[in-house]
Amino acid sequence: VLRKMDKTRRSFLHDFLFSVSMLAVAGSPTLGFADTVAETSAIKFEEVIGQAEALSRDAFDAGAAKSRADLAELTYDQYRDIRFRRDRAVWRDAKLNFEIDLFHPGFRFTRPVEVDLVEDGATKSVPFSTDLFDYGPRVEPPSDPSGLSFSGFRARYPINAPDRLDEFVVFQGASYFRAVGAGQRYGLSARGLVINRPDGNGEEFPDFRKFWLIRPNPGDNSLIVLALLDSPSTTGAYRFTLRPGENTTIDVELSLFPRVEVQKIGLAPLTSMFLFDAAQRFQYDDFRNAVHDSSGLQMLTGKGERLIRPLANPALLQISAFIDNNPRGFGLVQRARDFADYQDMDTRFDLRPSAWIEPVGEWGSGAVVLTEIPTDTQTNDNVVAYWRPDRDLKPNERFDLAYRLYFCDTPPDDVPLARVVATRSGLSVDRQRRLFVIDFVDLPAEALEPVAEVSASTGVIMNVTARPSPEEDLYRVSFEMDPGDETLVEMRLVLVGPTGPSSETWLYRWTSA
Repeated sequence: VLRKMDKTRRSFLHDFLFSVSMLAVAGSPTLGFADTVAETSAIKFEEVIGQAEALSRDAFDAGAAKSRADLAELTYDQYRDIRFRRDRAVWRDAKLNFEIDLFHPGFRFTRPVEVDLVEDGATKSVPFSTDLFDYGPRVEPPSDPSGLSFSGFRARYPINAPDRLDEFVVFQGASYFRAVGAGQRYGLSARGLVINRPDGNGEEFPDFRKFWLIRPNPGDNSLIVLALLDSPSTTGAYRFTLRPGENTTIDVELSLFPRVEVQKIGLAPLTSMFLFDAAQRFQYDDFRNAVHDSSGLQMLTGKGERLIRPLANPALLQISAFIDNNPRGFGLVQRARDFADYQDMDTRFDLRPSAWIEPVGEWGSGAVVLTEIPTDTQTNDNVVAYWRPDRDLKPNERFDLAYRLYFCDTPPDDVPLARVVATRSGLSVDRQRRLFVIDFVDLPAEALEPVAEVSASTGVIMNVTARPSPEEDLYRVSFEMDPGDETLVEMRLVLVGPTGPSSETWLYRWTSA
């Protein structure tokens, strides 16, 4: 789907995140994980589910989401000057593996968020206080802090060194959250839910209105967080089981209660940034080789086929849907892992995590939807991916879903296929056609001379070559594509050995704009 893009990123997100319906069995029990941490706290997930269901019977309270205008007027630099005092961290003196920092409201993060602590058999609210924060020279403390709430939280754990608690996850802003594994830097984000307004007037942003932080026991390596989600269209209860480590995993269990019929919803959504890579490098006057938090959309279909779709920063909005049944996984991945791939000492894109969604149970039929939004700056998240089931959410019905979310270097699939590590493009030598060069690694030993099968939806493919690269463990395929008068060409490439596919399937959309 292509449309002219003359809107800001925020305007786009309000207008075009589209067409997803929810899969679940009405009234079914919440799907679970075999190794879920036992929940022995004063509040159980079933109670939060009950609160979400009760909330859905009432009309949406816009006043509960009202923000303070004075705090919304804070600039980015002013907001950064407000810092949580580490000596006031939750569980600071409890000698646990976890500590919690709380976020001040302000800038873009003004929606009130309640935070409750669940410990010692009781649940207690954490009251907002300016004493919890240091205010730098650019900003004054609120003159009237009465009625203020927090805007989110972050959790710390000895993820990089046993004697240091480093932050590994942040929940802040609508239903956004992000995490890192050991040695990684924050990059892409996850979200609780994506919803479009039924009248077509833009996106509806659900909010996590309340969190319950369940105090772990000494020595515990996991943390349970419960959350209540609310929006004009639906309410929801979420249980997050956080397991920081080399790969940080988050088990997500959710129950939704729509107030109205919802046809446009995105499940397990991921949001990232892509400005350019080697395929678009010629368009940018930039010292760096590539600028992106994620390089591709990876999918593992219900039939076990692994797909990779390199991301693009298009001139026109692009929306792609990859139809599947009972998907085994999907995610936005960062495959180039060397500093030389980017040459950026400040942002360290080589240390940004991949995010991988592993469904629990059968999700049925639907599609992985990829939205790519034009942008001219690396500060805009312009890539969104999510699952769009074939069923709608209906009012007065409960819908449940569960999945495991990995923040990792490489998604943990067990498919022994060669992987694409680079996609390059430019004019052919005679300047008449497009030349594509794709590099693979980890080619199976039995596929010494695989055949490169290349196809296109239209246009003409020619001059296909496939051979090992002088660089160790690299196999290169190149071909030329003549689009003729076409403005959009979908291409597909797979390496085939004597026993079948030897590589994942490379998919690419070329457009003339």
